Amino acid sequence: MDDDVESSWKLFESDPACFNELLSALNVKGLVVDDLYSLDAASLAALQPLHALVFLFKWVSETDEKGGIQGTYDEEFPGFFMKQVVNNACATIAVLNGLFNIPDVEMGPQLRELLDFSASLDYETRGEVFTSSDFLRTAHNSLIPPSAISLSNLGLPKSSEDAFHFVVYLPHLGAVYELDGLKHAPINHGAFEEKGEGWAAKAREVIEHRIATYPPGSLHFNLLAIRGDPLPELKSQLQAAIASGENGSVEIITEQIHMEEQKRANWAFENSLRRHNHLGLIHSLLLGLAQAGGLEQAITGAKVKYKERRERAKKDGSYDSMED
Repeated sequence: MDDDVESSWKLFESDPACFNELLSALNVKGLVVDDLYSLDAASLAALQPLHALVFLFKWVSETDEKGGIQGTYDEEFPGFFMKQVVNNACATIAVLNGLFNIPDVEMGPQLRELLDFSASLDYETRGEVFTSSDFLRTAHNSLIPPSAISLSNLGLPKSSEDAFHFVVYLPHLGAVYELDGLKHAPINHGAFEEKGEGWAAKAREVIEHRIATYPPGSLHFNLLAIRGDPLPELKSQLQAAIASGENGSVEIITEQIHMEEQKRANWAFENSLRRHNHLGLIHSLLLGLAQAGGLEQAITGAKVKYKERRERAKKDGSYDSMED
């Protein structure tokens, strides 16, 4: 593999297991990233304390540059913001743009050094500093499995694929901001009321407006929540319930702790699969299938299924284009 490929930033999967692995690699404490399947009040309330929302969407250059709702660029944004200056780094850029605006975040010394060093830099130079960091790039790419096969030098035609992009929404000084590394400055989407749902209600309005700019039924989105880690508080509540003899509360809190710990175990298992190089397994399976005389039939069946998938995609518009 050549040096340019080796040093590049890889595509990052929009999954909480990946984002939590990134937080761990950066030695960030007290925060977790969770899936958010709905923007209703109950779903958002269950994730409190909620610090930021990471939004993945299909990037379309012709859409409203400010995200489908009235907003204003804040050239004098008093918080942290950096621009994205390399491809595929938007997930980490979005996370860091979020983290560095959360008060009193505990982070590792290498990340703290980057933050302190870049404090007086402009947005673009700040992005160059962070994305040129070997430490940060290694953390971003940590779940990319090793590969013994490279197709980069075969002269194959490039397929046309949809481009997806991560941004982060968060509260800052009484307003909801959108921090998008592809924009020249943070976008202020307006003030929010502290009562009730707080900033989450305003963020829901902004995100729903953005989704509404896409064709009805589009599934080109994913939403993740950066929230306070619930485990320390749950364990503290459990100790208090045990001490006061509240057996009903002990049972409920114990189950909540079990669910959180199981979720973390699932994340670790999923990430172990992501790191593993499955080429050896795939080769053995294909070899066994060929020896059993079923490979040709399997290839024919796969071609039929792929053709059917193309036809469905053309009908429902779920893919803008697909290459043979």
